[in-house]
Amino acid sequence: MMRQNELTKVTAELAAVICADIELGEEARALLIPAMTPAAFLQRLIEKQLFVDAIKFIARALPKREASWWACLCAHSVLAVKPDPKASRALELAGKWVYQPSEENRRLTYQAAEATGFAHPASWAAMAAYWSGGSLAPAEAPPVPPADKLTAQAVAGAVMLAAVHGEPEKAAEKYRRFLEQGIDIACGGNGRVQDASA
Repeated sequence: MMRQNELTKVTAELAAVICADIELGEEARALLIPAMTPAAFLQRLIEKQLFVDAIKFIARALPKREASWWACLCAHSVLAVKPDPKASRALELAGKWVYQPSEENRRLTYQAAEATGFAHPASWAAMAAYWSGGSLAPAEAPPVPPADKLTAQAVAGAVMLAAVHGEPEKAAEKYRRFLEQGIDIACGGNGRVQDASA
């Protein structure tokens, strides 16, 4: 099922390094042992059903492109049969950046996210791409790089918002499915895992 011992995309050797700038809950912090590996910490979070903390952890542990892809997958799962065109556009541009991470593609994601009013998981998938690097200032202005943790925060926001979007009563079920996707990506997969309930 989950292959936390094979998190090949996670380069940090210690969970504590990943957690340094994540806002984890008290219970999650209490589980963190200094020498704990990322896989072991993630396993404990899932065992304790601390899904929000596990999402924040994976979002920060993954490289930015892979994390942004995870946000795209989760956002895509909640697009309605007749999706909002602005949310669809934001998601399309976020995905385009994942496949072609150029500066031009990165800059396009901000306008698309802004057009959604930042109210959809796709908004935050787009912001994850926008905050991945480059500059937050206009192209002609001196560069203002984004804080390193911003992509992870946007990814976590996209995943958590997707879990409660439309069917908040199914949040726990969606958290589990989204975590499966995130773990698959961390293990080198594409995140397109089969839904066990299907």
